[in-house]
Amino acid sequence: MSGDPVIGGTSENRLAARLGRYARVSSTLAAEAARVASRRLRGDSLFDADHARSLRAALGGLKGPLMKVAQMLATIPDALPADYAAELAQLQSQAPPMGRPFVRRRMEAELGRDWQRHFRDFPLEPAAAASLGQVHRAVLADGRIVACKLQYPDIEAAVEADLAQLRLFFSLYRRYERALDPSRIYEEIAARLREEIDYRREARHMALYREMLANEPAISVPEPIPTLSTGRLLTMTWLEGRPLLAFRDAPQEVRNALAMRMFRAWYVPFYGYGVIHGDPHLGNYTVRDDLGLNLMDFGCVRVFAPRVVEAVIDLYRALLTGDEDLAVEAYRKWGFERLDPEVLEILNEWAAYLYGPLMDDRPRLIDESASSRYGREVALRVHRRLRELGGITPPREFVFLDRAAIGLGAVFLHLRAEVNWHRIFVDLIGDFDAAVLAQRQREALARHGLEIPE
Repeated sequence: MSGDPVIGGTSENRLAARLGRYARVSSTLAAEAARVASRRLRGDSLFDADHARSLRAALGGLKGPLMKVAQMLATIPDALPADYAAELAQLQSQAPPMGRPFVRRRMEAELGRDWQRHFRDFPLEPAAAASLGQVHRAVLADGRIVACKLQYPDIEAAVEADLAQLRLFFSLYRRYERALDPSRIYEEIAARLREEIDYRREARHMALYREMLANEPAISVPEPIPTLSTGRLLTMTWLEGRPLLAFRDAPQEVRNALAMRMFRAWYVPFYGYGVIHGDPHLGNYTVRDDLGLNLMDFGCVRVFAPRVVEAVIDLYRALLTGDEDLAVEAYRKWGFERLDPEVLEILNEWAAYLYGPLMDDRPRLIDESASSRYGREVALRVHRRLRELGGITPPREFVFLDRAAIGLGAVFLHLRAEVNWHRIFVDLIGDFDAAVLAQRQREALARHGLEIPE
């Protein structure tokens, strides 16, 4: 974020911060809207690669929540034209770190004047700085190494200002692109982003994931430290590891093992509890020296009603057996409203691509086409056909499930993993029972103070 926002402060200060942010974002997007209008008058293409590059440059200068939103949009299939998704995916997650005096004031605001007594060592320079906050690698008084995730001040004001502008951007996009109505996508992004700035909720998510993955010895989740955490500071155990892409040239069996651990890290919670980690960003996991997987950053977590998990499995079975009635029922459980034969055919084309690796009972790449980008050709064809039919409105429940599938697929492609995805999936769903999942979900969410989905 540009400038030094007010720490804490009065409601007047927070309003001023929000208005200032609104003005900066509004002027940026207004300039981009003017470019679109000019193109329209000249008869040029309204949305193309040049404009996409311009928009990326503009958003990259703003940092903060809007950058986070842009990164989300880049990984939600068909939320934006392909050129835009490709450009926004390049946005860096790095933001200018807070200065040393600023960090001291922020820590004092969260833990009190004597905050330093809790630490044997607390470097004022961050180990990493991202769009919503920064992480400090510190040592507690008892010797434990921890990560202190410190949120930038007045993020709430920035989030609301940026979401208001995002709604306007979607409105502009909808005027010229009819394949998908992004209104539900906006609702889902807004809900997740507002949750993501609540670090108390993230600590509960983290504790939930430690429970859900307790029987997965190859997957580690940090332990939150409640006594040193607040709504804007999250202290957790530090997990040492290397970036997953450092293993791109490792032996095949190593890459296969890492891919299987990634698959289980995402889908054991989903099929067992109806919970998905909604952000398969490369910075959210590392690999230990023993090749175990560290899973981190639990701000973007989505909890689904059991019917959605059931729908995912039903659609797999429908595609496997050619049962059209079961497919229709599965889409309805997900929340799709328009299911005439033409739309159903298009949805099945997209689903057949996503589920394809799960259908083959053999080791294989996640994508055996010649494409260098996971699913791009299918996505473009589906997008074009939907536009011709007048478009659809994807349900909110679809947004982050699709995002997780595409994001993980990209990771598996990077690793060139050859795995029997069918066997992993079938073993995972077993004799699935929605009533059993519902009971397990209710009990787990209650233990961690999280809401039960409707």
